[in-house]
Amino acid sequence: MRLIRSDGPALMDLRPHIRTIPDFPKPGILFYDISTLLAHPKAWQEAIAQMGRAIAPYKPDVLAGIESRGFLVAAPLALHLGCGFVMLRKRGKLPGKTVAHSYQLEYGQDTIEIQADAIERGQRVVVVDDLLATGGTMAAAIALLRKVGGEVTGAGCMLELSFLNGRTHVDVPVTTLIQYDS
Repeated sequence: MRLIRSDGPALMDLRPHIRTIPDFPKPGILFYDISTLLAHPKAWQEAIAQMGRAIAPYKPDVLAGIESRGFLVAAPLALHLGCGFVMLRKRGKLPGKTVAHSYQLEYGQDTIEIQADAIERGQRVVVVDDLLATGGTMAAAIALLRKVGGEVTGAGCMLELSFLNGRTHVDVPVTTLIQYDS
C-alpha cells in the first residue's frame, strides 16, 4: 500500500475502511467496496483531502467522473478543489447532444459518452474513478475527453489493483491512494 505523505502529520490509513466481498459480481471476483469508506465521515473527508492533495498538481479546470462510482469521488473532489465536474456515462444516459467513444472490453464492447458542450477546447481535465483495474475504461475516458478538446493532465482513483497492470494502458500520470498487489 502507498499512502500519500505531506509535510504534516501522518495521514489516516484508509485501507481498513475498504470492504472486500468475495465472489461479487460473479464467482472468482474479489470486489473492493468503497461504500464502507463513504459511510465513515472522518475517513471519507480524509480520502477527499488526500485525493485533493494528489490531484491539485495536475491543475485541473474540471474533473471528469466515470460512471457511476467515479461520480461519488469526482463530485466532492471538484468541490474541494474549486473546479468543475462533468460526467462520463454509458450510452443513452445523458440528455442533449453527446459525443461517444466505443472501446473493447475483455468480452465485448462498451461505449461511454459526454455531453458535447461539457468541456471547452483546451480545458485541463483530470479523469477520476473509484478503482483502476485493467485500465480499459480509464483509457477510453481519456480518448473521449481528447476527442472533445480536453487536455487530459492526469487521472486519479481511490484504489488500484496494481497486479492487473492497468496503468500501463493509460498515457497520463495516474495517482491512487491505495494499491492492492494481489
